[in-house]
Amino acid sequence: MQAGRFIELPQGICMSDLQTSFRNQRLLLKNLPTLPAVLQEARRIADTQKTTVSQLAAIIGRDQSLAGKVLKLVNSPTYGFPGRIASIQNALVLLGFNVIKSLIISTVVFESMPAGMTELWRHSVGCAAACRELGCLLKMENSEEFYIAGLLHDVGKVVIAAQLPEAHKEICRLVREENVTRLVAEERVLGITHPRVGSWLAEHWNLPANLCAALAFHHHPASARDHMSIASGVHIGNFLASLFEFGNGGDDKVPLLDPRAFKLLGLNHQKLSMLTDILGEKFEQEG
Repeated sequence: MQAGRFIELPQGICMSDLQTSFRNQRLLLKNLPTLPAVLQEARRIADTQKTTVSQLAAIIGRDQSLAGKVLKLVNSPTYGFPGRIASIQNALVLLGFNVIKSLIISTVVFESMPAGMTELWRHSVGCAAACRELGCLLKMENSEEFYIAGLLHDVGKVVIAAQLPEAHKEICRLVREENVTRLVAEERVLGITHPRVGSWLAEHWNLPANLCAALAFHHHPASARDHMSIASGVHIGNFLASLFEFGNGGDDKVPLLDPRAFKLLGLNHQKLSMLTDILGEKFEQEG
């Protein structure tokens, strides 16, 4: 069983800290969440041709707490497999290693989330559900990757809040008092935005290139070059989660839609209506 292609940095280029304009402070590479040892081992052996599903499942299952959280997530109504996936091995067969790996990563990131940001997690789950349903509706081969990209799209906000809490407070103040979007507030306070921070984290963790692009360009999908499809999916998923007010991404505004995302995915008004009906039912079940 062979893992998918991961993004590679150009030769001679090293990952570095991110400089911000907030009091000349930096987001530090060393302070990013650490991947669990079991996941690092699983990723290492997944590169070999002789690795079996059961071997991978056994390694991931060593961390029972982590495995339990992943199974709880994939069996939630918003994911679409309620009560169907009973073990990590079943999950690997149905979803593949890269999807399970990314689900584990998402639980690690959001566990580092400061108190008071639980609505961001809920928004991320809602965006992920919208992305997956969109991918299924359009019969996209990578609908599960759409889900993962949606789940991870706002991880940059978690990193900002965890590493620069005073900057996070100032961003929230601008959103609240000046009625600007979270994106505008981040640019004013930090000089960079959560898509840049999220893609920095994704590159550090060597996530697939399409996921890195989705995190980097979900607000501007036409800039994603070879990965405009998945970036457009997250762009629309983010819009739908905000429209249904499923969680909160940091402001109360429904983001503007880039019509090019609809055109690129071939999403018409009829399919959009079907999608909103499906999501309305799922979000109601989730409560």
